[in-house]
Amino acid sequence: MSHRPFPGRRSVLRGSLAASAALALPTGLGAAPAFALSGRPRAGWGVQAGDVTSESGLVWVRSDRPARMVVETSATDTFRNPRRWHGPLLGADSDFTGTTRLRGLPAGEQIHYRVLLADPDDPRRTSEPVAGTFRTAPAERCHGVRFVWSGDLAGQGWGINESIGGYRIFDAMAQVDPDFFLCSGDNIYADGPISATAALPDGSVYRSLTTEEKSHVATTLDDYRGNFRYNLLDRALRRFNAQVPNIIQWDDHEVRNNWYPGEVIGAGTPYPAGTRLDDLASRSRQAFSEYFPVSTISGRPDGRIYRVVNHGPLLDVFVLDMRTYRDANSPDDQPTDPVGILGREQLEWLKRELAKSRAVWKVIANDMPLGLVVPDPVEGKPDFEAVAQGDPGAPLGRELQIAELLRFIKHRRITGTVWLTADVHHTSAQHYDPSRAAFKDFEPFWEFVSGPLNAGAFPANALDGTFGPDRVFLKAPAVANVSPAEGYQFFGEVDIDGDSGELTVRLREYDGTVLFTQTLQPGRVGQ
Repeated sequence: MSHRPFPGRRSVLRGSLAASAALALPTGLGAAPAFALSGRPRAGWGVQAGDVTSESGLVWVRSDRPARMVVETSATDTFRNPRRWHGPLLGADSDFTGTTRLRGLPAGEQIHYRVLLADPDDPRRTSEPVAGTFRTAPAERCHGVRFVWSGDLAGQGWGINESIGGYRIFDAMAQVDPDFFLCSGDNIYADGPISATAALPDGSVYRSLTTEEKSHVATTLDDYRGNFRYNLLDRALRRFNAQVPNIIQWDDHEVRNNWYPGEVIGAGTPYPAGTRLDDLASRSRQAFSEYFPVSTISGRPDGRIYRVVNHGPLLDVFVLDMRTYRDANSPDDQPTDPVGILGREQLEWLKRELAKSRAVWKVIANDMPLGLVVPDPVEGKPDFEAVAQGDPGAPLGRELQIAELLRFIKHRRITGTVWLTADVHHTSAQHYDPSRAAFKDFEPFWEFVSGPLNAGAFPANALDGTFGPDRVFLKAPAVANVSPAEGYQFFGEVDIDGDSGELTVRLREYDGTVLFTQTLQPGRVGQ
C-alpha cells in the first residue's frame, strides 16, 4: 500500500491559504471579525505545529501585541463547519507567543488549521487568519511513515542569506513531503553573533540579514528570544513550518558552546566575569519553550525536554536531552560515572519507555553522537564534549552509561532501535558491531548523522573503537567552517514501509540529492 493516502501537502496548503484569505470566519468571538478595523493583531511570524500523535497536536503562533489565540480545524481546506479551540491570552510575559493543544483529532488524517488573534478588549478586532496543515499519525501500520531530520541552524556567523535562497534546505525537505521534522538540536547559536557580511574563499561576500539581538552573544531573556525570532525572518522556514509539524530537541548552542550544568565562565570570553551557565540555560529554556510547541514543556513546570512521541504502530521517537543532566566535560576516563551524559533519572526513563514500546521501530534521537570523538579543549586539557574520548578500550566515563543502555536493549530483546543525531556538521552512517568492539555485550545497531541546516560545515570527527563503529558513508569538507553558500548542508530522510515494515534511511544534500541509502529489516534486536 502506498505511503501517501492523502493529497500532497503543498497543494493542500495552497488551498488552505486561499480559503483563509477569501472566506469570512464564523462568528464565535461575540461578533463577526472586522478585518478593516485598524490596530488589529497580526501573526507575522507564521504558525507551527509540533509533537503530533494519532489524536493530538500542538499549534503555535506569535502576535505583535496582546491577543487571544483561537485555532480552527477542519477536514478540508474550505473550513466549513470548523472545530474551534480557544487558546491562551498572549502577552509580554511570553513574548506574545502561545501554544494551543488540540485533542481528539482523527487518526491518519490531514488536518487543516488556521490561527486568528482577537483583541482581548474588542473581539471584533481580529487578525487575518494564518493557515497551516499536518497529518496525524496513522492508527494502522499499513499507511507507512516518512520524516526528515537535521540540526544546526545559523551557526558560525552564517545567517539568512537571501541571495542564495535563505534557509533553502527547508524547501528541499518540504519536497520530500514528510509527516514531521525532527530537529536534533542547535536550533539557534546564542553564542554566535551574525555580521552583515563575511568574506568567502573565492573573494565573494556572504551577506546575512542581521538584528540587534544577533549582534552579540545572548545573555538576557530578550537576547535569547531574539535569537529564536531571528530564524523566523526566513521565508523558507516559515513556509516549512506551515506544512510540516516538528519534534524539537536542544543541544548546547541554545545556551553556549559545549556548556554543562554548574559551569562558570567569564575571563577571556565575551561574557561577564562569573557568568553562571545555569542562569543562561534557564533564560534560554524559557525562550525555547515560548518559541516551539513542545508537549513536555507546555505540560510540566520543570520544562522537561526529553520525551517519547508516539507516531502510530510503526514508530516511537525517543527525544533525549544530552545537555541538561550531564556531568562536567573532562578527560572522561573515569572508571565509574553515575551521572554520565543523560543523568540517572533520564536513563531509567529511557529504559522503561523502550521496554514498554510496541512500535516496530524505536528511533532514539540523540543530540550528540555515540562513537565520534568531539573534543572540548580547555587551557590545553584534553576534555571531551560527547560520549567518546578516543580510547578504544573498555568503556570509561560517559561510555559506561551508553554501555549500560546497550546491554539493556540486548537482554530485554528490544527490537528496531535506530540512532539519529546531528551536531558535528557533516553527514555519515556508522554501523556498530560487537565483533569489532572492546565492549561486546550488545547487539549491532546503526547511527546516522546529518546536518548542518545552515551553518559552517566541518571535517569528519575521529571514531572511538569502544563500541566497534564502522563508518560506512561520509561526506564532509576537508577544511573547517565551510559556508552554506559553498554547500555541505545536509538532512536525512527516514521512510518506513507500511506493508513490509522496512525502514529506509536516505542521507541527502541541501538540494535533496540522495547521497546514501540504507534499508533495515524490522524485528531484529538492536538493529
